[in-house]
Amino acid sequence: MNDLPFKTLPVPNQWDRRGLPAWTYHSPELFEMEKHQVFLNHWQLAGHICDIPAPGDWLSFDMLGERGLVMRGQDGVVRAFHNLCRHRGARVVDGAQGHCKGAIVCPFHGWVYNTDGTLRGPAAPTSFGAMDRSEFGLKPIELEIFHGFLFLRFHPGPQPAVATLLALVERDFAAYDLENLLPVPVPDWSTDLPVNWKSVRDVDNEGYHVPMAHPGLQDLYGRTYRDLTLTDGTSLSLGYFGDVPGRLWSVQNYAKLAPPAPHLPPHLQKAWTYYGLWPNAVFSFTPEVFQFYQEIPVGPGQTRVTGRIYRRPNETRAQRVARYLAYRIDRETSAEDQQLSIWSNESMQSSAFEGFHLSDFEYGLRRHHDGLRRILPVMTLSQAPAAGQIAQVNHEMLGESQDAVQA
Repeated sequence: MNDLPFKTLPVPNQWDRRGLPAWTYHSPELFEMEKHQVFLNHWQLAGHICDIPAPGDWLSFDMLGERGLVMRGQDGVVRAFHNLCRHRGARVVDGAQGHCKGAIVCPFHGWVYNTDGTLRGPAAPTSFGAMDRSEFGLKPIELEIFHGFLFLRFHPGPQPAVATLLALVERDFAAYDLENLLPVPVPDWSTDLPVNWKSVRDVDNEGYHVPMAHPGLQDLYGRTYRDLTLTDGTSLSLGYFGDVPGRLWSVQNYAKLAPPAPHLPPHLQKAWTYYGLWPNAVFSFTPEVFQFYQEIPVGPGQTRVTGRIYRRPNETRAQRVARYLAYRIDRETSAEDQQLSIWSNESMQSSAFEGFHLSDFEYGLRRHHDGLRRILPVMTLSQAPAAGQIAQVNHEMLGESQDAVQA
């Protein structure tokens, strides 16, 4: 196994092996708090600059009542806005992505916006009296671009810059040459699951289940797979392929046909890597295919799993074949994880469920829970507070935590 060019955090000798209590997976009140304190004020992945290569190209990104729009202006600059007309609040664009020729026209009343978000003019402008157009441009959303990937933050939040969060793995991202990718259209990429978002993340945050639940991944790299904890809520999971021929058809042919990748550093040449960014995003890279996926919470018991896939420019035939085989392996793995998420979430409603007892191989899951507990300490309580009291109890617990730190 190749050594990594950066340090990771060791699993402690002694640590609390409990997970979150069952009530946190189906509480509508807690979900309302997660909306604002876990998702809307933390970085969310919307896409990649290659998704909007030309002036006038745009992407939309919806989450928990907020509607984002990322657009490349006529000046080539990429900006992010609320997808909300300043007249009556209609969507100014509809769909996942598209192109506008020089300007955006609201489909409700015809207000026209320039591609830099400024208001060109309302329909029937004289009907608005003395209107200062400069005050009615599209409202901006905080945007950061890291190695081509587009990150939005709807509300001001506690996380530092994305480049700071991913600083430890920045050399890996640079080695993959991520700024020069091309999109790969994949049908039915989004999947809605009848589960709480944390059940999806719990499954994805540990590889203890790989030998039993993922025959494809186990056959591909299970002998070398490991989950590693980094800093600032980031993580890295990886496994090395090619040490054995493989038994399953997709794995056998991938191991045989995947071309050498001498352009990558040694620790990436034969690796499938997964870089996790708290609270809900994962970058999944192989030498041939690049993707991200994330959980978009829809309700306390509904989650949309979605993402995007990319390839190298000037892709060779061998790389294209390897990418296809990697997609087959990933597709089966995703279906397996979806079923595990459903089973895990179901258990939270059972009177027999007594909580988690985590293995050292599941320390990444614990770290993710720790991040939630720091923001929402009410999650440390084994029983839910009385109805209508969760927010107040959490507020009081936050005060106590801050007092303890100051003391």
